[in-house]
Amino acid sequence: MMNRQKLISAEQAADYLGVSSRTLANWRCRSWPNVPYIKLGRCIKYSLTDLDTYIQKHSHNSVEG
Repeated sequence: MMNRQKLISAEQAADYLGVSSRTLANWRCRSWPNVPYIKLGRCIKYSLTDLDTYIQKHSHNSVEG
């Protein structure tokens, strides 16, 4: 069975990360920082799971177990 992920728009992802949508577009263009995204035609989408993983990986106070 296929696991469906919740996809959100670039604007929603920018809000979720606490940055402007322009900053997020700039990051995609420069490929740094490498925030995973999905391109469906001309639409850019982000997976909430990928964003949570990215945040956890880049949190300096996180404890890895």
